[in-house]
Amino acid sequence: QARGLPLPLAGATGVPGGSGRLQGTPGRGRQGLAVDVIPPGTEARVMFGESGHELDYIAAHMAKEKTLFICSDCGGTSPRWLGKCPACDAWNTLVESVADSAATPKNRFAALAPGSAIATLADIEASDVQRTPTGLGELDRVLGGGIVAGGVVLIGGDPGIGKSTLLLQALDALQRRGLSTLYVTGEESGAQVALRSRRLGLDGSQVKVLAEIQLEKILATLHAQQPAIAVIDSIQTVYSEQLTSAPGSVAQVRECAAHLTRAAKAGGTAIVLVGHVTKEGALAGPRVLEHMVDTVLYFEGDTHSSFRLIRAIKNRFGAVNEIGVFAMTEKGLKGVSNPSAIFLSQHAEPVPGSCVLVTLEGTRPMLVEIQALVDSGGPSPRRLSVGLERDRLAMLLAVLHRHAGVACFDQDVFVNAVGGVRISEPAADLAVMLAITSSLRGKALPKGFIAFGEVGLAGEVRPAPRGQERLKEAAKLGFSVAVVPKANAPKKNDKTFEGLTIHPVERIEDAMNLVRGMG
Repeated sequence: QARGLPLPLAGATGVPGGSGRLQGTPGRGRQGLAVDVIPPGTEARVMFGESGHELDYIAAHMAKEKTLFICSDCGGTSPRWLGKCPACDAWNTLVESVADSAATPKNRFAALAPGSAIATLADIEASDVQRTPTGLGELDRVLGGGIVAGGVVLIGGDPGIGKSTLLLQALDALQRRGLSTLYVTGEESGAQVALRSRRLGLDGSQVKVLAEIQLEKILATLHAQQPAIAVIDSIQTVYSEQLTSAPGSVAQVRECAAHLTRAAKAGGTAIVLVGHVTKEGALAGPRVLEHMVDTVLYFEGDTHSSFRLIRAIKNRFGAVNEIGVFAMTEKGLKGVSNPSAIFLSQHAEPVPGSCVLVTLEGTRPMLVEIQALVDSGGPSPRRLSVGLERDRLAMLLAVLHRHAGVACFDQDVFVNAVGGVRISEPAADLAVMLAITSSLRGKALPKGFIAFGEVGLAGEVRPAPRGQERLKEAAKLGFSVAVVPKANAPKKNDKTFEGLTIHPVERIEDAMNLVRGMG
C-alpha cells in the first residue's frame, strides 16, 4: 500500500465517491484522513503517519474532453492532426478544438425554419426591392442604391482601414433620418465607441450601442428593439453558448452567422457583419460565411494613403465589382465624386513611360495612369508589376517582341498602376504595352493621350466592354487623343466625342506605328 499502489478510500471523512489524487504518508492506518472534498482532477494531501513517505493515489476515471481538428477554410474535421485537410486539400489549416457534447440539441435551427407550401414562380407575388439610402453616396453606389430590409452585408478589410468608422457614420446618418439603429460592439467598450463618434463630429448622436459578444443576448436585443439596421462588429468575436469552441473558430463563426442571417430574414432588420481578414487578405473564417450573406464588400487601400476603396465582390441586390472611393479626413470618411483625379499624376509636361488607361470598375468608367520603367538589367532581368497581374505582364512582353519587334529580354521591366488601384481586366493590355514602349524609346506619348484594349497572343487588339462609355468619360475630362480597338470606334460624325481624336487599330503593330508617327 505504501509503494504507489492504489489505496482504497475507506474511512475518509467527506471524500466523495469520485476520483481524486491523494498524497500521504503510510503509518498507523487509514483512519486519520483529514480531507473534506476531493473534486475530480484535483490534488489533496492526506496524512497517514509519521514516516514521511509519500503515496500518490491516481484516479482511474479522470474525465477527458474529446477534441477534433477542424479546417479553418472549409470546416472539415479530422480525428487527428494532418498537414493537409482531407476535405479541401488546403495545407496547415487544421486547428484543434473541443468536440461538441453529445447532449447538444440537434434541432437548434428548428424554430428558425418555418414550413412553407410549394408554389410556382408565376403565383408568387414579387415587388421591387425597397432600398434605404445610407446618406453616403459612395457606399450606396456599391450596395446598389442603399440598404435592403432583411439583407445581410459582410464587410472585410485590414485592421485600421476604417470599417468601424464608415459604419458608424452610416448609422448616424440613418438615425438622423428617423430610423432605429443598433451598433453591437464586441471589440470595444461603449465609451470607446462614444469617444470615436465625438472625434468624428457626430455630436448628439442617438445611435444605440450594445457591448456584447454572446449570440443569444444579441438575438434577444434584436427581437426586443426591432432596429431597421444593426451592425455586428465583429462576427469573429461573437460566440454561442450551444457550442464549446472558442469565439472566432470555424464552428462559432458559421453558427453565429447562420442565426443572425435567419433573424434578419425573419424580422426584416438589415444586418451588417464586420469580418476580419487573414494575412493573405481573404476574409477569415469558413468560405460558407460568404455564401450565406447577400452582399460581400472589401474595404481596401494603403494605410499610408488617405484614400480608401470599397469594392463589391458579391451582391444579390445589385451589380458586382462596383467600386466606391473615400478620402480619410479628420472628420471621418468622405466620398470622392471624381476618383479619376486620384489616379492621374499631375505632370506639367508628358513624361516617357506614362499612359492613361480608361478602366471599368463595375458600372463606373475610371481613368488610371499606368507607369512603366524599362532599365538595363543583369543576366536575370526582373519583371515586377504593382496593381496588375505579373503573369500577364510576362505574356505581353512576349507578344511585344514577337509581333511588334520590341525586345525587352535583357531589360528590367517595372509596371505600376498609380494610386494603389488594382486592375484585373484585360482591357489594360494596350496601355501597358504602349507605356513600356514609351519608356524603352525614351519618348513621351502625346499630351491628352488615352488607350484601352485587350491584346491577344496573335497580336490582335480585341474590343473592351462598354467602350463608348469609356470614351465619353475621357472626352468629359478633356483628353484629346485615343487609341482604341476598331470594334470600339464610334460612328463617324458622332457629336458625343467632339474634341477627342479617335484612332482605331486592329493589331498591336498598327498601334506601335501610329504612336511612332505621333512622336
